[in-house]
This record gives sequence, structure tokens and C-alpha cells, in this order.
Amino acid sequence: MKEITVQDLKTRMANQGELQLVDVREPVEFGICNLGGDLIPLGELPKQIGRIRQDVPVVMICHHGFRSAQAINYLSQRYGYENLLNLKGGIHAWATEIDPEMNIY
Repeated sequence: MKEITVQDLKTRMANQGELQLVDVREPVEFGICNLGGDLIPLGELPKQIGRIRQDVPVVMICHHGFRSAQAINYLSQRYGYENLLNLKGGIHAWATEIDPEMNIY
């Protein structure tokens, strides 16, 4: 599974590189802190598959990187996605390493 560090994601976002952010946490978690992008809770993936692009890199985000890894495994095995990146350490790593102003839970 391919991963992206929070530092690399910050650089890509600053350079406005084309990518899609997909957050697989629950709405209440997304409300506490998020990087924007598309909120598609892990349990909703089968119903929301059409919202996940295959033509640009897609960064999958969750709290610590475990649910996003599950999402990547599911999408890769079931639907053949090859453009997915797991945010290493999840939103928690972003909050601790990139944005100390971000809420942590």
C-alpha cells in the first residue's frame, strides 16, 4: 500500500497539485477537525464509490491511518483502484506535525 506523509501532502496541497482528499471518518469526527475534501464514512464506501476518482491521486484520510488503510484495501481489491495513498498517521499526525492549532481528539 502506498502512503504519503503529512509533510508531502502539505507540499502537494501548497503547490496545488491535482488530487482528491477522501476522509473515511464519521461525520462527528470530521466536524472536530478536517482537511476538507470529501467525507465518505468507511461504511458508506460501497454506496459512494462513484465519488472517488480514478484519474488523479486520491489521499485517504482517517484518525490514525487504520480505517483509511481498510478503505484502500477494499477499493483496490474490489474495484481495481491503483491511485490511492494512505495518509500516514492520519489527521492526528497532521494536527501534531503540521497544524498545532487543529483540534485533536
